[in-house]
Amino acid sequence: MSGRDLFCQPRRVGRGAALTLVFAGVLVAGAATGSLPGPERRTAPGTVRPTVPVGAREDVARAAAEAMADGKSPAEAAERAVSRSGDRWAAVYSEDEYEEFEESLDGAYTGVGLWARRERDGRIEVTRVRSGSPAADAGIRPGDRLRSVDGERVDGRPVTEVLALLRGDAAGEPAGTTVTLGLRRGTRVWTETLRRARLSTDPVTVRELPGGVTVIRVAAFTKGSGDQVRGAVRRTPAGAGIVLDLRGNSGGLVTEAVTAASAFLDGGLVATYDVDGEQRALHAGSGGDTDRPLVALVDGGTMSAAELLTGALQDRGRAVVVGSRTFGKGSVQMPSRLPDGSVAELTVGHYRTPSGRGVDGRGITPDLEAGEQALQRARTVLSGLGR
Repeated sequence: MSGRDLFCQPRRVGRGAALTLVFAGVLVAGAATGSLPGPERRTAPGTVRPTVPVGAREDVARAAAEAMADGKSPAEAAERAVSRSGDRWAAVYSEDEYEEFEESLDGAYTGVGLWARRERDGRIEVTRVRSGSPAADAGIRPGDRLRSVDGERVDGRPVTEVLALLRGDAAGEPAGTTVTLGLRRGTRVWTETLRRARLSTDPVTVRELPGGVTVIRVAAFTKGSGDQVRGAVRRTPAGAGIVLDLRGNSGGLVTEAVTAASAFLDGGLVATYDVDGEQRALHAGSGGDTDRPLVALVDGGTMSAAELLTGALQDRGRAVVVGSRTFGKGSVQMPSRLPDGSVAELTVGHYRTPSGRGVDGRGITPDLEAGEQALQRARTVLSGLGR
């Protein structure tokens, strides 16, 4: 399961990995953490957690208001109410934390430039290093094992907690502060002290492979990423097949995912969702490329908005999905401003694919299971689709 210490990390990740849908004229999905919940927190396949009732949101608001009147912390009171709600994705953020959370969707973040995942045995492994980042300058490479952060062992911990340590969330560490990493590469064990930096993201990258295959990788759906996908499709050489790589994509802005879907669909339904029982729908724009061979690559780190896109392409027969089952984050959160400016989020609904499949707790099962050789399998599938 992929994660990262970048823009998609809400700062108080220890309280729940919230993907936010903000309905303020425009539908927005907030960014997700990259943690893979342990077995005790995983929703059983086929089970959709019930929507938190409106009354629970009223309880949170009431608790915050009463705390404010008593001269106590509204945020702390809200946190206690949230913990009683049974909402897996609920979270409470300070005003500054939520502001940073929203700014992160613009594609900038404070960190060291590492992507990581937790292996089955609990080890934390570096999966990607951003070029020009503090981690890259220190010589850290994909495949290196992250053993500790500022002296705290990280084996067995959720990726969200590890990434919070990298960012210095608990102390609100800004760019320019240092963090010491314990690392292992084969038999070599060493430490590196890095200085956090303000980095920008490259949410969409494109590369061409031999044999007429273009790989469009979408790391997250930040602002403008949907148009970047559409531009990449338009620039793809005539006759080339496309691999849409959504592995490790932990979500982002739903509007951007819908725009990306519009690159491959000529209008029509992308997903439906409900908010307090009211059904709504998301539709693709017209004029997408509906003929080019397309494979979508996914894994356990494919979440939320990326699952929404995958489900649309799969249900509508537009893409063959290759990889492993996706994370299963298909719930909708609504943010509520508390009296002290902090923000509480509780689940208000769930989204479904065009065929009516629920995603939350289930994920999306690929058409073709594939592990480490997923990209090669995708190329093979493309050859059978006309390449």
